[in-house]
Amino acid sequence: MVIDLSKNNSLLNHWVAELRDVQVQNDRMRFRRNIERIGEVAAYELSKTMRFNTVNVTTPLGVAATPLLEQQPVLATILRAGLPLHQGMLNYFDKADNAFISAYRKHHPDGSFEISLEYLSCPDLNNRILILCDPMLATGASLVETIQAILKTQTPAQIHIVVTIASQKGIEHVEKELGADIPIWCAAIDPILNDKSYIVPGLGDAGDLAFGTKMQS
Repeated sequence: MVIDLSKNNSLLNHWVAELRDVQVQNDRMRFRRNIERIGEVAAYELSKTMRFNTVNVTTPLGVAATPLLEQQPVLATILRAGLPLHQGMLNYFDKADNAFISAYRKHHPDGSFEISLEYLSCPDLNNRILILCDPMLATGASLVETIQAILKTQTPAQIHIVVTIASQKGIEHVEKELGADIPIWCAAIDPILNDKSYIVPGLGDAGDLAFGTKMQS
């Protein structure tokens, strides 16, 4: 199930435009903040699908019956590019537990690459709602390997994927490997991957734009 948040006209589309714009995206603080804003909107929209219980809240003048989340989710992100999106989600799910995954493309001299998954730190996910944040869903390989690694030892009640920009090919790969019942929340969907498996038109390397260039491994 894919939820494309760009289909409804909103300020979110302005933030995506700035993320893509080569005249704007070199402002790292603004780049990070725009991804964070998208995480906040995604958290708000995603929360509408969660279960709530009515709780009586005592005020200075009486009691207010208020629907509150039945269960706090676990917010997970893939280091390092996912940190701003994760922070945006955490700004709204401010009582959530958190998980962090190190997964990256390990490039080979022939131009091919494999996904290296080296580190996973998370609380008990059994019967919990897991929300996995990653700004770019390109091939979908890192997301699939991450979720498959989690599912070897944990059984979340539900999994959500939140991304800034997804490729159609990446969405199809995730659905093929994990099934179509995992909601994928996107701020935009692009049609093409280039020969280096980057999203086109995309926005470039989200990690480098947010935090500076890194040495290739």
